[in-house]
Amino acid sequence: MAFSSKQILTITFLHLALVLSFCTPLALGTTVDGPDFVEPGFLKVAASEFVGSVREVIDVLQQVVSILSQFGNGFGDFRASNAISDCLDLLDLSSDELSWTASATQSPTGEHNSTGKLGSDLRTWLSAALANPETCTEGFEDSDSIVQTLISGGLSQMTSLIQELLTQVHPGSDTFPKQNGQFPSWVKPGDRKLLQANGVPVDVVVAADGTGNFTKVMDAVLAAPNYSMKRYVIYIKRGIYRENVEIKKKKWNLMMIGDGMDATVISGNRSYIDGWTTFRSATFAVSGRGFIARQLSFENTAGPEKHQAVALRSDSDLSVFYRCGIFGYQDTLYAHTMRQFYRECKISGTVDFIFGDATALFQNCEILAKKGLPNQKNTITAHGRKIADEPTGFSIQFCNISADSDLLPFLNSTLTYLGRPWKQFSRTAIMQSHLSNVLRPEGWLEWNGTFALDTLYYAEYMNYGPGAGLANRIKWAGYHVLNSTDQANNFTVAQFIDGNLWLPSTGVAFTAGLEI
Repeated sequence: MAFSSKQILTITFLHLALVLSFCTPLALGTTVDGPDFVEPGFLKVAASEFVGSVREVIDVLQQVVSILSQFGNGFGDFRASNAISDCLDLLDLSSDELSWTASATQSPTGEHNSTGKLGSDLRTWLSAALANPETCTEGFEDSDSIVQTLISGGLSQMTSLIQELLTQVHPGSDTFPKQNGQFPSWVKPGDRKLLQANGVPVDVVVAADGTGNFTKVMDAVLAAPNYSMKRYVIYIKRGIYRENVEIKKKKWNLMMIGDGMDATVISGNRSYIDGWTTFRSATFAVSGRGFIARQLSFENTAGPEKHQAVALRSDSDLSVFYRCGIFGYQDTLYAHTMRQFYRECKISGTVDFIFGDATALFQNCEILAKKGLPNQKNTITAHGRKIADEPTGFSIQFCNISADSDLLPFLNSTLTYLGRPWKQFSRTAIMQSHLSNVLRPEGWLEWNGTFALDTLYYAEYMNYGPGAGLANRIKWAGYHVLNSTDQANNFTVAQFIDGNLWLPSTGVAFTAGLEI
């Protein structure tokens, strides 16, 4: 790629500025004005020290953003331009997550502190802020852009500082709250009624035939209020909506209702092969806090030959997907960050088709492996936890894991596994689920040789069906067969209550998070 003299001069200047700004590492622990105290129950250090460290990360983040902003067009490189756009959006999300962290620490009883359980909220937000720079870097793969080199030092420093912050927050409660057939506690009573009702009062209607307020889903999203503390309901009538929808971070508490997962479909075909980053390939992407989707589908029709092609991406904290279809091939569902709950959904794909670094709970879902490319192996999950202090992971309970109709004739030639470790501390549990003969007896697949086999945490508990046999499972140090209720409760607590307020069921009776 050739650069003009002006571009080279700009790059040289920015590179020098970057080196100077990052040559002296910022020390954690710089205090700010305000009371110096250790808030009992969620911090291991004084609150003022913690907030000072958060602000140091924000300073580094702003320096990276100032550099990225100089290269908005990616010098005409489509993939690099998408990667830069991703980075700006991702760092904007991190900025919010870090600001929430500082604000909640300074005002623990603040009105809008999410769940109000500060240890849970802080660890969730910091984990998301940690994942975003990593995703930014990944977007530059297969691009020869110099921008990645210019920002790599700042992103590395951000990562290091956030990792240290995570170690300063207590993991949280060691008890598992008992719920009997209830929605998660962070789903407000009014929203529970919405989820259970046959008829739901709506704010606007989307209809492809022109009988509603809008004909495009994205137009309805743009018209929704920003930072709404009230539920805003968008009803999408039956039809196929061929558009890419993105719900930005300002759109809080949106709810979308369709006419059924087979009737209301949002469809796109962006893919990595066509120059989109994995992050930007999503047909439907949501970042606004408190999103709920009910009875509709998200699909990416790019096909297996286009490789990474996301149908749904969620960065929405405390989000619910109820009776939704999520259909694609490679990388179907990008559960990128934050706390997410999937109930009675149908999810299909091939390679790593449930992936990301969210804390995501799947219950009573149908998870279907499809036929991909010749000699391609199917992996259902690829969790991306980077460090042990993150509370993130995937938990799959009461689900049915089997082959989609296109794969049934090829079970002997297409190998399918429960998951593989995308990052060093990948964490996934499969519990009380039906596993069909689509699965290989080994159960799980390596990512690359011995990478992460000792540091991952994969667990199985009380699964059944022809694919649930444990005799021939892999023997990795990080693989666990949970043989008792106590063991399974400890795993569920560590993954979803230690820093998260996920509750394990909607509508299924259970004790301490497990059905007996």
